[in-house]
Amino acid sequence: MDGTEAFSPALSEFVQQLTMQLSVPFLLLSLLNSVRGATVVSPAASAAETQHITLDIVNGPVAPDGFTRIGVLANGTFPGPPIVATKGQTLVVKVNNNLTNDTMRLSTAINFDGVFIDTDNNFNDGSPFVTQCPFGPGESYTYTLPLGDQTGTFWYHSQLSVQYADGLRGTLVIYDPEDPLQHLYDVDDASTVLTVADWWHNTSTVGLANYLLTQIIPVSDDGLVNGKGRFQGGPEVEYAAVPVKKGLRYRFRLINMSARANFLVSIDNRTPCRQIIEADGVATEPHDVNILTIFPGQRYSFVVNANQPIANYWINAIIAGGNPAHNPNLNATLSRAILRYDGAPDAEPLVPMGQGPTGADANMLNEWELVPLVPIPAPEPDFNITFITAMTPNASSPTGFNTAWTINNIAYQSPTTPTLVKVLDGETSAADFSPTENTFLFPANKTVQVEIVDATDEGHPFHMHGMNFWVVKSNGSDIINTVNPIRRDVDVTGNGNITLRFRTDKPGPWFFHCHIFYHFVVGLGSVIGAGLDEAAKSIHPTEAWEALCPAYSALPPNEQ
Repeated sequence: MDGTEAFSPALSEFVQQLTMQLSVPFLLLSLLNSVRGATVVSPAASAAETQHITLDIVNGPVAPDGFTRIGVLANGTFPGPPIVATKGQTLVVKVNNNLTNDTMRLSTAINFDGVFIDTDNNFNDGSPFVTQCPFGPGESYTYTLPLGDQTGTFWYHSQLSVQYADGLRGTLVIYDPEDPLQHLYDVDDASTVLTVADWWHNTSTVGLANYLLTQIIPVSDDGLVNGKGRFQGGPEVEYAAVPVKKGLRYRFRLINMSARANFLVSIDNRTPCRQIIEADGVATEPHDVNILTIFPGQRYSFVVNANQPIANYWINAIIAGGNPAHNPNLNATLSRAILRYDGAPDAEPLVPMGQGPTGADANMLNEWELVPLVPIPAPEPDFNITFITAMTPNASSPTGFNTAWTINNIAYQSPTTPTLVKVLDGETSAADFSPTENTFLFPANKTVQVEIVDATDEGHPFHMHGMNFWVVKSNGSDIINTVNPIRRDVDVTGNGNITLRFRTDKPGPWFFHCHIFYHFVVGLGSVIGAGLDEAAKSIHPTEAWEALCPAYSALPPNEQ
């Protein structure tokens, strides 16, 4: 039994909800096109203003690589049920915490990665101890998310500790019925959403305990593509097959849902492999590449023309996430899927498992070469700050951390009282926040430039909550671009500094952290306090939000 069977009632309810969300015109169009032998672009939800979704968070069996363990799952599945929306909708997502297994975290909170959050909705950002308290077993919380004009590829996950490594992660796509790039592809539907993710046989609580003890971040047992993968010496689980029909063009939406690992992604027998047309929800000018690296939290859309001979082709997703010597289960070559042409046998490709194009054929994606479809110049900064990231052995830390990741020599520690609660209580000056909250305060409606200096060359995917930033300087390049830089919400440090700019025109506290969650939970995070005086006047949470912290504080420690 695999998690899906264990919770089929919840899955059935989700399928029924999704079916009800599809408009009658779309269903008729789908039927008509199926008769014609064509396909339908963007099977999005109807134009109804509000879409109601229920996520039941449960403990259940899951075996994406053939090894069965208990996970933390949305509606009993890994990945969790896909959320499908249309531009202009409001998502109302009710999250029911039905967790029971106390070997893992029993409380939870959900963040919708990359979805813009307005000031008056800051309390629905889903950041534990920044914008809300988590909620415990038997409790529920409803997130209301007006999507406005935003479109693109996103995802959701637990934001509490490293809980999402236990499986609480799923996709979110906001379709644009009038996508200006739609002429480039024929198919954009559920079959073209691709996820890559690291996976552990141990629970996240065991992994975190071992990390604190050894100062070695747990290395995953394998990497998964669309929720399937293999580990060294394990069963030959059937790889996920991605169907295509010769002669059609496909918009693939690639999401890295890892808690640690990045992936090197390519498709065999492609020249070029793809045209990038989106990065983190921002449409780009078509850009040809053969291979790309995608880090935790990042998303890309790319177009593949299915013009090759009918056959099976490897989708290479080579995982990189620590020294394989620390986990003999990990064989990076085994993380992959199959691009299967209609008419090809139900079998693996005949060619050996490779790692994708190399040398002159590589044509690697360079971020600084991406140009947004709608360029917006980066405004001149009003403030300049520098973040220097470092790792510090810290055995004497009062938190018990043996390893601390720091920004400017400070390891972020979640406060007992969430930042937003303090702000609403009138605590809006620097003196109101302890040094370990690593909170940077700026006036409203200003531009802040952040230079991030990676002192370790580790490669940290820094993620901004609630908004995008301009990438003025990318890692690996000396180019300074303020005219038409790519805008996104996750950018990666490494062997060179990066320079980002963002606006503080959304007053409130916003989390800014590394999306390698094993780095984040031991300090690699900060809070951007934007115009907190104004935020205190404009943010008016619901009674349900007000009840979160008293309820959480009343929980016994083993349920938090």
